[in-house]
Amino acid sequence: MSQVFDTILKNATIVSHNKKEKFDIGLYHGSIKAIGNLFQSTASKIINCKGLHIIPGIIDSQVHFREPGFEYKEDLESGSIAAVLGGVTTVFDMPNTYPLTISAETLNEKIKKAHHRMYCDFAFWIGATHANIQELRELEQLSGAAGIKVFMGSSTGNLLVEDDKEIRFILQNTRKRTAFHSEDEKRLKQRKHLRIKDDVSSHPNWRDNISALKATKRLLKIARETNARIHILHISTKEEIAFLKKHKDIATIEVTPHHLTLTNKDYLHLKTLIQMNPPIRSVQDRDALWIGIQKKIIDIIGSDHAPHTLEEKQKQYPESPSGIPGVQTTIGIMLNHINAGRLTLERFVELTSATPSRIFNISRKGQIKKGYDADLTIIDMNKIQTIQNSTIASKTKWTPYDGMIVKGSPIGTIIRGHTVMWEGEIIHPAQGEAVKFKETNF
Repeated sequence: MSQVFDTILKNATIVSHNKKEKFDIGLYHGSIKAIGNLFQSTASKIINCKGLHIIPGIIDSQVHFREPGFEYKEDLESGSIAAVLGGVTTVFDMPNTYPLTISAETLNEKIKKAHHRMYCDFAFWIGATHANIQELRELEQLSGAAGIKVFMGSSTGNLLVEDDKEIRFILQNTRKRTAFHSEDEKRLKQRKHLRIKDDVSSHPNWRDNISALKATKRLLKIARETNARIHILHISTKEEIAFLKKHKDIATIEVTPHHLTLTNKDYLHLKTLIQMNPPIRSVQDRDALWIGIQKKIIDIIGSDHAPHTLEEKQKQYPESPSGIPGVQTTIGIMLNHINAGRLTLERFVELTSATPSRIFNISRKGQIKKGYDADLTIIDMNKIQTIQNSTIASKTKWTPYDGMIVKGSPIGTIIRGHTVMWEGEIIHPAQGEAVKFKETNF
């Protein structure tokens, strides 16, 4: 039976979290209308995807686009351009801006600035503070809010809730899955003297494995006692992987591409460029994270895109700031790992679209399914590319992966039916909109 679509994607291999199949996809009015053999159907635009793979649009649930307050490093527009060039269709932006995203007013101002100015769809995390703790239950339910983000250990910015009593109160009074930066602030303060001037390799000695594990154990104890669901960001230690595999009923876990790729040996040549919180650690820690991927202890891959200018990053340690750009390079780095046999493309889909959609209760995203938003990432598994500073769209114009040759690349980004990026070029105006969430119950 002949049907009419806005766009037909033909001859591709469609990849979900559990299978691959060869079908056409028909898009209509921003949604996926049909999946199957559409050779009799017509469309105003037909894209031949022979030899390519189509996966659900990548959802990056941890980015720092720096607006408002630090637009010289990044803003919502430039960050979203980097995202869609990297095949990312949806981002959740973090609250450590200036002013902090900690109220209805600051959230709504961000949404206003992002609407149809960002190139990808978006939601914003609300930061927990001592001052707004009584309001978090209402704040997390606001339109455009991804949920509540808690910094248990101080990082970049002024958000910090390190007290167990306040963490308990937050988990007793939130409905969405609360996200945590899990490092123990008391231990960080005690070990601050271990930082060695102009020696960034001392960074993981200061912010050591025990600092991460101690905070994570405290957090899990409180989550058990309050029957709460939690999400732990950027896991980096072998000890946490061993501990968290026993707590998957209440804790979901994120890992970053840089913790899966780099080790402390890379401090020798990359120095402060790879300084981040939590730190890049040992080969043994990196290998444990891969075990977490393979055994499904880890649930999500997020970029933790956190740009600083090259001038800032090249300051003498410890004056140098923590964080690296990453939203544009996530897919290329991870496809290279897939081609090296470290995980399957189906598992990658699970980590970057299907599971984020499920655990954050995102509406109509995360699957290639009839009736869902037409959010699609088109990839060429065989394309060889060299990651270069000159191709980075972030305002910072640098990447720690400069010069790295990878196999596999995103070549198309489709968001709600609009082909926004094709073969490294932005070809559609910004039309990013706030993510819609399903109703969340206790």
